[in-house]
Amino acid sequence: MQDLIDKAHVLIEALPYIQRFRGKTFVIKYGGHAMLTPELRAGFAEDVILLQAVGVNVIVAHGGGPQITELIGKLGLKSNFVRGMRVTDAATMDAAEMVLQKINKEIAALISRKGGRAVGLSGKDGDLLVARKLKMVVKDGAGRSTSVDIGLVGEIAEVNPAVLATLREAGFIPVIAPVGHSRAGDTYNINADLAAGEIAGALKAEKLILLTDVEGVKDASGALIPSLDAARARKLIASGAIGEGMIPKVECCLKALAAGVGRAHVIDGRLRHAVLLEIFTDAGVGTEVIVGSKPRRRDRGRAVAAAR
Repeated sequence: MQDLIDKAHVLIEALPYIQRFRGKTFVIKYGGHAMLTPELRAGFAEDVILLQAVGVNVIVAHGGGPQITELIGKLGLKSNFVRGMRVTDAATMDAAEMVLQKINKEIAALISRKGGRAVGLSGKDGDLLVARKLKMVVKDGAGRSTSVDIGLVGEIAEVNPAVLATLREAGFIPVIAPVGHSRAGDTYNINADLAAGEIAGALKAEKLILLTDVEGVKDASGALIPSLDAARARKLIASGAIGEGMIPKVECCLKALAAGVGRAHVIDGRLRHAVLLEIFTDAGVGTEVIVGSKPRRRDRGRAVAAAR
């Protein structure tokens, strides 16, 4: 009987968040180790389906970094990164697009097998992600800025979300591969975190959620930061406390918030049901990135008041 009561308490704890987020849009970036085991893949699909079932409009943008690295290694190519971005020549672009399209259909199929309705597409479909070549600027040890050519890596020039609205109205969950094209027809590899952030900003989403391979954003001592405001985030990047792989994640959170996204979250994709634990529990998991310096909003009383 106590087990049943505990389950009821879980539902009651989730209730104010369900009320608050009904009808809102969440953009979730799915990738990394969250993709690598059957249990984690199943858990993610279940999370997405539950969110849709309680009235949340869910959009999934996915990566595929480990799988791309594995394939290009088999092809005799090398993986090089600059500030967390993969250097992409023509051969690497072909391999990346092939891997991402395969992953895209696997995610959509898994959601469907679990009882949801999903459609896989890339940024090329419906001109969803119109891209241009990314101009990468890095600083050397003396603080001098240098331009670095990282190949066919794109930044998003334009988001056209009409296809997403069409799918949502039909009851489908869009699953997006982060490949875009320019108006001239050039194909670009787009960092999945940045793609998710741009899509979230264009839709003025309630939440941007990035699944990663660590607990969240950490400070210089390695301690998890539960709530991170924009000013502190920039200081941690400048000091080097936020390292290479986390830089594009935090930067895309800040850009999404500036574009009108309500909150951004960096959470551990290795934890099964991490999305539900972050969204529907008072304690939450991972790091919440916010605009100002307000504390992490985990006070149930305020959540209930906001939901009314």
